[in-house]
Amino acid sequence: MDYLERLRPFTLLVLRIAVGIIFIYHGYDKYHHGIAATKSMMGGNGLPEYFAYLSIGIELFGGALLLLGFLTRPIGALMAIEMAVALVKVHLPHGFTKVPGYELPLALCVASLAIATFGAGKASLDYAFFGKPRPLKARNKLTSSK
Repeated sequence: MDYLERLRPFTLLVLRIAVGIIFIYHGYDKYHHGIAATKSMMGGNGLPEYFAYLSIGIELFGGALLLLGFLTRPIGALMAIEMAVALVKVHLPHGFTKVPGYELPLALCVASLAIATFGAGKASLDYAFFGKPRPLKARNKLTSSK
């Protein structure tokens, strides 16, 4: 199991790159088809039309930040929330038997949640700027002594 632990930085890098590319592609697709079309799609699915801007921004810029490994945890959390909303409001109303309709948002939601949970890893700007994150227990000891 030590061997698998040593693969963690590489695995997190590959996960970030794959998820980042997918989000950039879909954000660009929404932008390329026109913001008006994306707003119409959002409205047609019962979402406020301004979600088009949020969706395009999160997917394009968030995907780019994932590639760089910068602000990875908050971006991963935003992407997980976006995909959870897409699942609940857009894909799952068509039923569980329509797997091709919700398999990608489900996989992206879980992958984004994993990125938000585990962070960017050593091969990232987060690590270069902020260093290794302290374990949760260490943070609790620091805050409880005040």
